[in-house]
Amino acid sequence: MTAVTFVRHGHTELSREDYMCGTTDPPLCETGRAMAAAIAERAAQDRWDALYASPLLRTRQTAAPVAERLGLPIQLEPDLREIAYGEWDGRRLSEIRATDPARHQRWVERPGSVAPPGGESGEDVVARSHPAIGRIVERHPGGNVLVVSHKATIRLLLCAFLGVDLNLFRARIAAPVASLAIVEFRATGPLVVSLGDTSHLPPHLRAAARP
Repeated sequence: MTAVTFVRHGHTELSREDYMCGTTDPPLCETGRAMAAAIAERAAQDRWDALYASPLLRTRQTAAPVAERLGLPIQLEPDLREIAYGEWDGRRLSEIRATDPARHQRWVERPGSVAPPGGESGEDVVARSHPAIGRIVERHPGGNVLVVSHKATIRLLLCAFLGVDLNLFRARIAAPVASLAIVEFRATGPLVVSLGDTSHLPPHLRAAARP
């Protein structure tokens, strides 16, 4: 059995202000850096075989204090990057609702199969990220692995593991900022044993992580 702990990156200024942040690549803000330090403290309590991260800056900065505490290199996995929002990337959700209401409504109703203009659907994200997790599990049989990724990517992967309709990923799976989700890959298939866990954060950061 291989256990994979999925970590959503810490806060950025864009995540705090409800921007569509996919390929847009902001750094962690001060709160996000404090969250990354708390994640490193939690990770130091266990033994780990590998640390992976999306190549985007916010995930690399979240993984950096973990790598330092654990003495592990950060292995970058491009297929774990965030969903691409295309023309909507870097814009406020409220602005998109106001200026592109019809396409926004179609996306809200079926985000698993409908992509933002020039972006990715949920199905597109799973098509690249699910095989990436499969490769990681194959590399570390019986291991304990940390994967630092993004909100939509983690939620979509968890839906895929659980057999949940991808169109419901935003309605059924929680992934607060700096939260952990643990999946055990067993002979019988993936077993989700923890979801949306922010217990490693001190109270003021836990409050900041609430969706």
